Amino acid sequence: MIFDFKKETLHFIKPAKTSRGEYLEKTSYLISLSNGKNLTLVAEASPLVDLSTDGTVNLEELLKPWVGKVFTRETLISIIEEFEPYPTLRFAFVCLLKKWDSNSNTWVINTFTEGKSKIEINGLVWMNDINGMREEALNKIEAGFRCIKLKVGALDFDAECRLIEEIRKKHNAFKAEIRLDANGAFLIDDANEKLHELSRFEIHSIEQPIKAGQWDELECVIAQSEIDIALDEELIGLPLSSANLLLNKTNPEYLILKPTLIGGFDRCEDWINLAEKNNIGWWSTSALEGNIGLYDIAQWVSQYDNLLPQGLGTGSLFVKNFDPKTTIESGYLYCLK
Repeated sequence: MIFDFKKETLHFIKPAKTSRGEYLEKTSYLISLSNGKNLTLVAEASPLVDLSTDGTVNLEELLKPWVGKVFTRETLISIIEEFEPYPTLRFAFVCLLKKWDSNSNTWVINTFTEGKSKIEINGLVWMNDINGMREEALNKIEAGFRCIKLKVGALDFDAECRLIEEIRKKHNAFKAEIRLDANGAFLIDDANEKLHELSRFEIHSIEQPIKAGQWDELECVIAQSEIDIALDEELIGLPLSSANLLLNKTNPEYLILKPTLIGGFDRCEDWINLAEKNNIGWWSTSALEGNIGLYDIAQWVSQYDNLLPQGLGTGSLFVKNFDPKTTIESGYLYCLK
């Protein structure tokens, strides 16, 4: 199999805003192996500049020396080991290895893992002005999403509370589960006060209330919080040798697993094993990948009997995306036949 790659720029239909800033476009690298005849395996390396630990690394320069080289399965395994410091690339090569082993560019042709053709997902409400977020949240609930996720922390906090209160007045917790994501935006001094205020609205969980790396403070926040805490950015770049220490010290209720940012499905599986040993829940989340990366993550997560809605994207954020492999209907992600 011969190696190649192609750099692509994906442009957002409208700016993708978080408490860290906004994205107008992002780069993806399509890496491929081809036998020159009837089989080409393709995977996507899709870094986030301000979040991936390799987000500012010149990934193109790392890939160029391999162009035109003949790969065996053993070569692919050695590359995965070599790219250990670069989780975005490692994720893509792990995907290639899975496709190599299935001898197909999709792991299971025309479906997710056998026996599970759909995956429940949360409806992500992108950060916007309050009116825009209200409209999007209510529209997603009416469209059949049982769970919606709101990003908080960048706007006026009182206005964000009023928004959530409005949603709750229209839809109780049986109708709509609400997840929040602060992206580390809360200050240590007022995090618990804000979490107390938010607890009035029957919130399922909140991701990363304070910035990552503050384990002593995080331990206190989680111990006092009336809302279940999910760790997200806290896991990115953390070696597995430190994972048990983090979980035992902070005792979160959930982990958010982003395969692209953690470095591949095998790394996520290590976290899942630890979570299960510590009675911690988890779900997987895409990280603004294009349709190729999104589909591969969906394929992987579909093998688990995880009843929680997953945080998988819809592929509809970009002006022009790669060929779609999934579709959304009533809060579920389906594989296109």
